[in-house]
Amino acid sequence: MAKQNRFEKISSQTQEEAMKSAQATKRPGQTKEQTKLIAQGIQKGINHYKKQQKSKSRELNKKLNKVSQTQTTPRQENNFSNIKNQKNENKTSLPWLILLISWAGFLTYFYYSTYL
Repeated sequence: MAKQNRFEKISSQTQEEAMKSAQATKRPGQTKEQTKLIAQGIQKGINHYKKQQKSKSRELNKKLNKVSQTQTTPRQENNFSNIKNQKNENKTSLPWLILLISWAGFLTYFYYSTYL
């Protein structure tokens, strides 16, 4: 049997899956020893795949944590939206102001041209 690291323990479920797939791919005239070796190879492949997935998920979690820490706080977002609303209010009051000034100018012109 191959040496196993003391931290690498193969679960019984993995062993069963490996044995089932080794039995499924068994060739005519294949001995039990050969089947066991194939099952061990499949177990190693499954363990390697699981390790890769764990490391990928750890890296993804690290990236997500970094992104969540660098995002702006809701208070800052509210401040930005308040500033935008104030700018929009100024834009909507400007046409009314120009209209009032033009009417005042028209009325003063009419008043001075008629009565003077």
